Amino acid sequence: MSGKEGSGGFRKRKHDNFPHGQRREEKENVNPPSALMTSFKSFQLELDTRHDKYERLVKLSRDITIESKRTIFLLHRFTSAPNGEEILRESEGKLDAVRQKIKQVAQELTGEDMYQFHRAISPGLQEYVEAVSFQYFIKTRSLISVEEINKQLIFTAEDREETTNMTSNSHDKQLHTWSLKVTPVDYLLGVADLTGELMRLCIGSVGNGDIDTPFELSQFLRQIYDGFTFIGNTGPYEVSKKLYTLKQSLAKVENACYTLKVRGSEIPKHMLADVFSTKTELIDQEEGLP
Repeated sequence: MSGKEGSGGFRKRKHDNFPHGQRREEKENVNPPSALMTSFKSFQLELDTRHDKYERLVKLSRDITIESKRTIFLLHRFTSAPNGEEILRESEGKLDAVRQKIKQVAQELTGEDMYQFHRAISPGLQEYVEAVSFQYFIKTRSLISVEEINKQLIFTAEDREETTNMTSNSHDKQLHTWSLKVTPVDYLLGVADLTGELMRLCIGSVGNGDIDTPFELSQFLRQIYDGFTFIGNTGPYEVSKKLYTLKQSLAKVENACYTLKVRGSEIPKHMLADVFSTKTELIDQEEGLP
């Protein structure tokens, strides 16, 4: 039997002569954590944190969209409700709740570049602009500015810290401020969506026998359309796409004004809405809209 073989007839490996603990120490010394791996782990942590924040912002944007749509549905009852002021007060309460969601977005974006997360929050901001501008138009018959919208998106909170001294007690107040600015693109897209709600408001007004509001809406939509034509196709794709929808809404409102002017005296008021709805369906079919 060879001397290289053990008592059991098996060949002994060279490193079997070293203790197990010593082999583990040598392995750790051979492969220590490199600076490159440490950097990649920090990158992984940063990306995971950013992705988690992005998902939270998407959920908040979805909540803002849902609550803004509910506010718009409520405001459409303004033309048929016996007490319109009550509808406006209720809508203001809903918009305050939406602004609390926007406050959470502003807190999430503290110290961050908003444009890195803009895709996550843009749908909610557009819907909020649509809701708040719709309410503003019902109250003032004018278009709210982006500056006025941003003024409503400045939030403050008071944090009181009590300090006890041997002689007296003092309250130090620290004022925390969060703000979120609606970008010009989000404002334009929200205003473009507003035109569709104004067209529906026109239909509701005609159904209630109001023959003055359609003419007022027609002039207002014409001014908005003229403003958008100055932008042309130089803006984002969404702006040019919604400009086509804006044109269709304007055509429907102008068609309602034409019907009221030409045939308003011969058609009963309770049938005007049906005639107008039929004509708008024909326009959609001619344009190939769903």
